[in-house]
Amino acid sequence: MRLLIQSDLAIARTTPALMALFSLVCLIALQTLKGGILPLRHTAWYNKQQATFSDVLAFVRRTLWAEKFLYNSALNADRVELSRKDMDALLDRLAAVP
Repeated sequence: MRLLIQSDLAIARTTPALMALFSLVCLIALQTLKGGILPLRHTAWYNKQQATFSDVLAFVRRTLWAEKFLYNSALNADRVELSRKDMDALLDRLAAVP
């Protein structure tokens, strides 16, 4: 019985936190897009017409990573500069994505 109560309390704490995180990601995307169009990710077997939360999350991740890792590079350059530390951090993050 005690385990069930603890589980219910954990669910009661987790749900608002997840909703807040979902809202925060959506707000960051809206602020970053500023009326632009969200890029949709397509696969050969699934051509979607509307954005999903996965698209929003990928857009926000890419935006944040670009600001963190590509700050030394010109916006229109064909090549970008990364420090060894930033390259290692980027590769670690990419390797951890499921």
